[in-house]
Amino acid sequence: MPLALLHARYQLLETVRIPVAIFGSAFFPAAAMLFFVVPFAGDDPTGATYATAAMVTFAVMSANIFQYGVGVAEDRDKPWDTYTRTLPAGPAPRFAGRILAGLALTYLSMIPVVVIAAVGTAARVTPVQFLLGAGAVAVISVPFTLLGLAIGYSLPSKAAIVAAQLIFFPLAFNGGLLSGPDSAPGFIKAIAPYLPTRGAVEVVWAAVTDWRPSAVSLVMLGVWVVVLAGIAAWAYRRDEGRRFT
Repeated sequence: MPLALLHARYQLLETVRIPVAIFGSAFFPAAAMLFFVVPFAGDDPTGATYATAAMVTFAVMSANIFQYGVGVAEDRDKPWDTYTRTLPAGPAPRFAGRILAGLALTYLSMIPVVVIAAVGTAARVTPVQFLLGAGAVAVISVPFTLLGLAIGYSLPSKAAIVAAQLIFFPLAFNGGLLSGPDSAPGFIKAIAPYLPTRGAVEVVWAAVTDWRPSAVSLVMLGVWVVVLAGIAAWAYRRDEGRRFT
């Protein structure tokens, strides 16, 4: 654990030295809150709460897919990354440290969304719901962390940026993050339950409202976690083999 915390501290310091990296993760969810949620659902307590939960999920996606997808790919280009793989501690502390740092940055990227919701909308949650929502964020970070790692270990940095962008918005839109729980177009209602974004947002909705998640969405979220974990592990082993053979 101390080694994991040391790696997490290193990752955080490296990110904080480039503030635009944090700004980028928080910008799109905050902008969506300002331009779409506040004007159209801000006065409706129920609608604003659901929309804020969706934007929190949006922020979790943004932080993890880009942070891991682009960040890991860029780290692979550095001699330091190859050196750390030769250390006797093994990969576990590095992975744990990266995930701890990523979770900290994920919570940081959500602050503008939560502040805008509290100040500019009628969204309201109880203290218990707020804590449950914070816990749900850690849960739904898992599939997007794995997706980012799969991208980061599979592709060079320039290709990883493009892949992250191409994957991010279709997942958000088709998963129903940009529409209400029951107001999405028909084709989105048909495909959303099979995407990890829908399962993720339903977990957050269930934490902060009386929403009952769909069994299909939850099962598919678990399936995505297993599939993405397998792809990320395969990509890491392939990258490891290319470096030391």
